[in-house]
Amino acid sequence: MPKRPLRQQMLARRRALSLEEWLASSRLAQQNLITLEEYCRAECIALYSPAHNEIDTAAVLAAAFLDGKRVLYPAVCGREMVFRQVTGLDCLEPGCFGILEPCSTGVEHAADEADLIVVPGVAFDPSGHRIGFGKGFYDRFLGHPDRKAHLVGLCHDFQLIGAAIPAEGHDIRMEIIVTDMRIIRCGSNRSRTDGPDSHRGGY
Repeated sequence: MPKRPLRQQMLARRRALSLEEWLASSRLAQQNLITLEEYCRAECIALYSPAHNEIDTAAVLAAAFLDGKRVLYPAVCGREMVFRQVTGLDCLEPGCFGILEPCSTGVEHAADEADLIVVPGVAFDPSGHRIGFGKGFYDRFLGHPDRKAHLVGLCHDFQLIGAAIPAEGHDIRMEIIVTDMRIIRCGSNRSRTDGPDSHRGGY
């Protein structure tokens, strides 16, 4: 299916979730994420603020603080996206598109600082390809040559589709997909000795 109708279909299905369904799915997906070896090893992680019934990340934020990790959140600046460190949800305020993001006075962090980046999406496939909102903010940021972070796509299980998503040259693949029901290891998206290729497979 072409990206545009698939995006519309998935957004409509996500918006149709009840509060109870969203909470339950978010709880299970976050529990799965914090079991990842890549999360446990990370000293600095990047999360996102959920919009339109995306999987919540507040429980991961709380767990990261308990584990002594630094946490970054994205902020949109013009056509680009930057990450800023937060010390709690109270550091976030409505920003571009009405999505909560760190205040503009926060210190910006380079692309190579995070050890793990949790990426939202509208749809994913088992190979790690992703459909976002079509603005390209994540693809531009994740394409930075200094990025070393593991990339984890976080979504409701119905957003993980069986068919391959059409990929373009600028698209950045996820290495791991985490849903409320499963964890899929997609393989490293570049040459790296500590990537997940040696653990390839899904469960």
